[in-house]
Amino acid sequence: MSLLSNTATLLGKELRTEFRSRELLTTTVVFILVVLILFSFAITPTTEESREFGPGLLWLAILFACFLREQANDTLSSLRLAVSDPFAIFLAKLIANTLFLLVTEVLMLPLFAAFYNIPILPQLHYLLLVLFLGSLGVSVAGTALSAISAQARMRELLLPLLLLPLLTPVLVVSATVSVSLLDREPVVQWKGIGFLAVFDLIFLTVLWLFGEYLLEE
Repeated sequence: MSLLSNTATLLGKELRTEFRSRELLTTTVVFILVVLILFSFAITPTTEESREFGPGLLWLAILFACFLREQANDTLSSLRLAVSDPFAIFLAKLIANTLFLLVTEVLMLPLFAAFYNIPILPQLHYLLLVLFLGSLGVSVAGTALSAISAQARMRELLLPLLLLPLLTPVLVVSATVSVSLLDREPVVQWKGIGFLAVFDLIFLTVLWLFGEYLLEE
């Protein structure tokens, strides 16, 4: 019960701070929008090329959104002083990060469909599942590595170097599953969805078991 109450308190604080200013959310949405527009005009893809390359560009933009989020909003250090349960700190932060990414993605999906001429409504429920699992994977890995690199002198350089190799499997699988869902003959790749679920579960377990050590100075 203490875990849930502490998590709820910290999560409320994170969300109030984020949506009160809306600075980071606005910056991220504008950034992803610029990426999608530039690529749509730069490569002028056909319908088939859009189905093949569009999801990859979408997940690439999500990766940059993750970097913006982690670099600009390091709150783990201050949250250490708020509660004694380290997992509550991690849980609140990764829920906030996941919600942040999901809000950004939901705002971008209609624009993505319009720019790349890809119908998303028929497979929207599966696509949202992939976005959720992929975003959770990005958030949980980013949260763990933010704690590891928080005290490093060159954190701005260290965090991307650690995060990119770790997130590569998640991004590749998420993009591959998304491509299959947006194909002319959609196919649900359950193995890919299962991989994302297992990845999320493993990292959540690691945070639960070793969160106290990750937050040590």
